[in-house]
Amino acid sequence: MKLVMKKFPGSKWADLAAFSVLDNKMCGDWKGESRCPEKEADIYEKYANDHPQSAKAAEALYDAAWRYSALIQIYKSEEQPKKSDEAKTKALNLAQKVASQFPDSDWGARGLRLVFFDSTGCAYLGK
Repeated sequence: MKLVMKKFPGSKWADLAAFSVLDNKMCGDWKGESRCPEKEADIYEKYANDHPQSAKAAEALYDAAWRYSALIQIYKSEEQPKKSDEAKTKALNLAQKVASQFPDSDWGARGLRLVFFDSTGCAYLGK
């Protein structure tokens, strides 16, 4: 994948290769701790900002929003209400961003679903 990114910088193929490489940076098992979803959310958000024209930008924004949604409850269990509120705000902002920037995609619809569940206080963590 790195060779594709090197040989075809700025192309859609390089964007897709960069998204594929993100899997290697994921934690796997979160173990109910906030460290991993924080890291993963940052990685996905950075990808979406660095590759706004990518076919995977909507998915990356949604993945970041989903992880912030998970952090709402994780922070509550860690007795960090301020961070929980910040995660909720971040999740809502990213979910609204994906819904507004990609309204005709499945990711836009999923973003709207996250907005609904986050705004109603439901603990929705399904993908």
